[in-house]
Amino acid sequence: MKKELVKVEEKIAKPVSESWYEELIEDCKVIITEAIFTSRWALVEGYWNLGKTIREDKNIKWHAKGSESFLQDLADNLKISIRTLHYSLQAYDKFPKLDTIPEGKNISWNKLITLYLPEPKKPETPELPKGKYQVIYADPPWEYDVDLSSGATRSPENNYPVMDLEALKKFGEKVKEISHKDCILFMWITAPKLNWMNDVLEAWGFDYKTNLIWDKVKPNMGHYSSVRHEILVIAGRGICSPTCDGKTIQSIDSVQSIEKSARHSEKPLAFRSIIETLYPDYKKVELFARGTPPTGWTFWGQEALTK
Repeated sequence: MKKELVKVEEKIAKPVSESWYEELIEDCKVIITEAIFTSRWALVEGYWNLGKTIREDKNIKWHAKGSESFLQDLADNLKISIRTLHYSLQAYDKFPKLDTIPEGKNISWNKLITLYLPEPKKPETPELPKGKYQVIYADPPWEYDVDLSSGATRSPENNYPVMDLEALKKFGEKVKEISHKDCILFMWITAPKLNWMNDVLEAWGFDYKTNLIWDKVKPNMGHYSSVRHEILVIAGRGICSPTCDGKTIQSIDSVQSIEKSARHSEKPLAFRSIIETLYPDYKKVELFARGTPPTGWTFWGQEALTK
């Protein structure tokens, strides 16, 4: 019988100073790395082992299953989404013996979570921040109409709720509410979704200007080629030119070669630094953000944390 996740009654403090916690993180990282870069079944086995390792760790004061805050902290340290972590725990809870997983070694992780595991409870989307912002940095959760990589964590829907074109256009109503009359938008988009770009920019109230390219160094799966780059679209409304000097502008290369991290869709911090360099004194907000905002930024998103 499936066990449900419940929150602890007692708050668990962030145990970053505990050696056992550091060891748990390292053990889990090894499991994830070995699973992702080998076979399809290894991914299933790896994430099942991830759930098993966490569930059986005697140092975690679960009070049944563990607190959401603890799991979020652990997911951040492992550089995976809490959604993936929930699925790993559910896989172990529902199939406490690996050989009881349906279809055996023929099943993929994507198929297992789609057919045999319940959808994790989605966190409530917070209200957008108040006020007007002169810089908007966004990493929209683009929906794909094909399975990017069956059985892999690279599929966006396995990591966070995605948005189709109509949902993204509708979201533009909220973006306009927080956009200053003179505003610059930095928006991440992948090569397969370029056909959506103009529709989204128009709905959000921006005109295309140019773009930056992130060269991820390592190859990625693709349908027509190994796609190892991602595009940071720059669009504006009103007066939106950089406020720094021309020499500084010319020092920024339009192609940034930075090796990607293991966490799905995580963007290099260097791009936020570029934005800060171009617009040092502007009021800035990051949409669909993760973690805690640095000084000078407001974060918004289901995985965004407050200071």
